[in-house]
Amino acid sequence: MAKKLSITPLHDRVIIKPAAPETVTKGGIIIPDTAQEKPQRGVVIAAGPGKKDEPVTVKAGDTVLYGKYAGTEIQVEGGDYLIMRESDILAIV
Repeated sequence: MAKKLSITPLHDRVIIKPAAPETVTKGGIIIPDTAQEKPQRGVVIAAGPGKKDEPVTVKAGDTVLYGKYAGTEIQVEGGDYLIMRESDILAIV
C-alpha cells in the first residue's frame, strides 16, 4: 500500500511510485531491457492539499494511469518516484 515519505507535495502535486515495466508479453516472449516501454501506471504515495478552489481528488494508495512522459523523476530514500500535477493523471483504476 502507501509508504510514508519524508517529503510532502505542495498544492496540486502528487508523488507516484511507477509500476515495474513488463518483462514478458502475454504470449511468453521476453522483452529485453532496451525495448521496454516506460510504465504508464502507478500508485499514489502522497498528494498535496490542492489549490484554494480545487481540492485534490486522488488519495494515497490509489492506482492511477498517467501520460507516458508526464511528471519529473525523483529519487527519495533510495526509491524512484514521479512527481506531477494532478491534471497529468488520466484515470484512477
